[in-house]
Amino acid sequence: MDWLQALVLGLVQGLTEYLPVSSSGHLTIGAFLFGLDGEENLAFTIVVHIATVLSTFVILWKEIVWIFKGCLKFEMNEETHYLINILISMIPVGIVGVFFKDTVENIFGSGLFIVGLMLLLTAFLLALSYFLSPKRKATISYKDAFIIGLAQACAVMPGLSRSGSTIATGLLLGNRKDSLAQFSFLMVIPPILGEALLDIIKMISQGYESVASGISPVALIVGFFAAFLSGCVACKWMISIVKKGKLIYFAAYCAIVSIFIFMYIF
Repeated sequence: MDWLQALVLGLVQGLTEYLPVSSSGHLTIGAFLFGLDGEENLAFTIVVHIATVLSTFVILWKEIVWIFKGCLKFEMNEETHYLINILISMIPVGIVGVFFKDTVENIFGSGLFIVGLMLLLTAFLLALSYFLSPKRKATISYKDAFIIGLAQACAVMPGLSRSGSTIATGLLLGNRKDSLAQFSFLMVIPPILGEALLDIIKMISQGYESVASGISPVALIVGFFAAFLSGCVACKWMISIVKKGKLIYFAAYCAIVSIFIFMYIF
């Protein structure tokens, strides 16, 4: 992977991590177009994932500080309730990530066919959440947080958007648009960091050179900053989009990309 490919893939990762179009699916498509082997560039995946987490800290730092300040009061207040919701949402993805991620990848793979299929499912979920309008709730309940967490756990499938699945599920449960995007992006921080930790352990066990062959330190740096800057833009933009309820455009985009993938395969 050269620095230009790292720049493009870093931009793709940063944008699609927050936009409901699947970062893993688009990275698979990008790697296919560039003729890259994902397993040989595990280091790059770790770097761009960490970059997108840092972009979340930058955009939502006020909300993060608000949560921790409230929790330090050691009382059951709004902030503590919010943190408990995040912890509850982590349960499904934690179980899947630790025990079943490799099994899922081995069974379904990460090729273009599964990406196209999951993009189509993402389009369906986004469209469904757009056309169905249940009565809106004031706050996200513990039960809803767990169900939204289940949706995030399902997004281990390449092509199934993490943000699209969680936001669409939250909307279908009747949660308010203005609180869902923020919750969706905050709840994703621990799983992404956890996934990066598992990848680092994998990289150490296999040896750095075996998983980072073909990529230079310059390409890693370029990919990091590309993912970080584009992640900042996408995170802020997506919060505004969700509040305005314009997810139907992303449903159409996912469906179109899915159709092109199937046309190419068949």
